[in-house]
Amino acid sequence: MTLIHGLDFRHIRGDIFGGITAAVVALPLALAFGVASGAGAIAGLYGAIFVGLFAALFGGTPAQVSGPTGPMTVVMAVVVTQYGGNPAMAFTVVMLGGAFQILFGVFRIGRFIELVPFSVVSGFMSGIGVIIILLQVGPLLGHPTPSGTLDAISKYPAIFSMPGRDAAIAAAVALAIVFLTPKAISRWVPSSLLALVVGTLVVLFAFPGAPVLGAIPTGLPAPIVPQFTVEALPDMVRAGLILAALGSIDSLLTSLIHDSATRTYHKPNRELIGQGIGNMVAGLFGGIPGAGATMRTMINVRSGGRTPVSGALHALVLLALVLGLAPLASFIPHAVLAGILIKVGVDIIDWGFLKRMHRVPRAAVVKMFVVLLLTVFVDLILAVGVGIVMASLIYVKSMADYQAANLKVARAPGDATLSDAEAELLASTGGQVLLLQPEGPVSFAGAGTMGRRVGEAGKFDVLVVDLSAVPMLDNSAALALEEIIRQAREAGRPAFVTGLHPKVEALLQRMGTLDLVHTDHRFPDRMTALDRAAKIVLEIQRTGPLTAAD
Repeated sequence: MTLIHGLDFRHIRGDIFGGITAAVVALPLALAFGVASGAGAIAGLYGAIFVGLFAALFGGTPAQVSGPTGPMTVVMAVVVTQYGGNPAMAFTVVMLGGAFQILFGVFRIGRFIELVPFSVVSGFMSGIGVIIILLQVGPLLGHPTPSGTLDAISKYPAIFSMPGRDAAIAAAVALAIVFLTPKAISRWVPSSLLALVVGTLVVLFAFPGAPVLGAIPTGLPAPIVPQFTVEALPDMVRAGLILAALGSIDSLLTSLIHDSATRTYHKPNRELIGQGIGNMVAGLFGGIPGAGATMRTMINVRSGGRTPVSGALHALVLLALVLGLAPLASFIPHAVLAGILIKVGVDIIDWGFLKRMHRVPRAAVVKMFVVLLLTVFVDLILAVGVGIVMASLIYVKSMADYQAANLKVARAPGDATLSDAEAELLASTGGQVLLLQPEGPVSFAGAGTMGRRVGEAGKFDVLVVDLSAVPMLDNSAALALEEIIRQAREAGRPAFVTGLHPKVEALLQRMGTLDLVHTDHRFPDRMTALDRAAKIVLEIQRTGPLTAAD
C-alpha cells in the first residue's frame, strides 16, 4: 500500500489549476461555516486547511477536496454552544470524532456506511439544508446567530419586526449574486467569492451599520491541549461519535460522486482514516471538523484535478491566504456570509428527489420526510437511525413477501416444480406426501411462513423437504425447519431432506437440525426422496400408521 493513494505527477498541471480553483471556492465557505459553527471565521479556515491537507495525503479518494461542510457545521454549532465556556473541550470533541473515524477505517466499517438507503440520505441532507436556512435568517437581518432550530424559529417575530437595514441590504446584494450570477461568469469567478467581495465593499463604503466579523487572528495557531471532565466525558464521546458518523457518511457519499466523475474507485476505509487524521489535527489546532465536500470536489475534478496533489494544494493556498490576507477578512459582514450559507442550504436540499416524489414508492417518501423532520427538529443521528430501522423493516417485509411467494407446499403435482417422473410419483401417493419446496435464500423474514404453511396443510404421512433451490439460509430459517421436522417426527411422520447445498448442509449440521433426520432419510436428489416416500405411503396403507419410533 502506497503512502499517498493515487499520487501521480502526470496530472500535475490539472492538479495545480484544480487545487487553486477549489481554494478560491472554499475561502468564503470556510469563513461562513466557521461563523455559523460559533467557533469563529478563523476556525473555519483552520478546519479547511488541516482537514483538506491531511485527508488528501492519507485518504482513499485521490481528487477529493475536504473541508467544513453543512452537516459537520450544524453539529459543531451544538458542540460549541454546549461547551462555550471552555473552547478546548469543544475542540477535544473534534479530536474524538477524528479518532472514531480512524477506528471506523481500521475496523473496515466504510463499506457498511455505503449501505445507508438513498431515501434516508436524501431526507438527512435535505434536513441539513433546512437547518442551515433557518439558522441564517437572523444573521441575514442583522441579528445574532441562534443556538438551534427551535430557538431560531422562536425568535422570528422579533427578527422580522426589527430588521437591521444595512445588514438586510448587504444580504440582498449577496443573495442576488449567489442566486442570479450567470454560469458564464461563475465559471471564472465563483458566485460565492463574488458575493463576498461585492457585499463587503457595499457595506464598507455605503452601509457601515451592518455587523462585521471584526479582528481575526493571523499566523499559525497554537496547539490545544485536550480537556475533559469525568462528568462531561459521556456527552463528549457521544458528540464525537455523531461527528464521526456524519463525517463518514458525508465523505463517502462525495467519494461515490467523485468515482462517477473520474471513472475510478475509491478506498472507503482508507478514506475514513484520512478524514479522521484530518479532523484530529484540525481539533488540535482549533479548526472546525470537515468532510469530503461535494461541490469543491467536483470543481476540482472539472478543473483538471485528479490526484491528492490538488486537494493538498487547495489547503496550502488557503494557508497562504490566512497568513497574508486575514486582516482584510475582519471587514466581511455577517449578513453576506449568511446569504452565502443560505445558497449552500438551498443546494443541499435534494430537489431531485422532491421533483420525483410522485413517482417514488410511498414507503420511500415517508422515510424521507420522517428523516427530514427528525433531522430538523429532534436529532441528526436519531434521524438517520430511525430512517435505517424503517428501511430495514420495509426491506424485511418485502423479503418476507418474496419468500412466501417462492415457497411451495405441495400435495399434488401441479403445486410444485417437478419433472414428469417426479410428478407421477407424487400423484401416486394420493396426497399423503407433503413436499416443502422453498426457492431462493431463506431468512428470518420467511421462517415463520414455512411453519404456518405446513401447519395449514393438514395431515400427511411423509414430509419431504426439498432444499435444492436454496443457496443459503440463516439461523432463524434453520430453527424453523428444525421445528417442522420435530413436529412431523413426533406425529409419527418420517421427514426426508434432499438437495442440500454444502453451505446449507454445514449450517444445518452446526445448528443440530440434521440430528433429527436419520442419515438414510437424507437424499442427494428429489426423485430418490419421492420414490422412498411413495413406498412408505404404500406400506402405511398396508400395515397402518407409523409411530414416532419408526
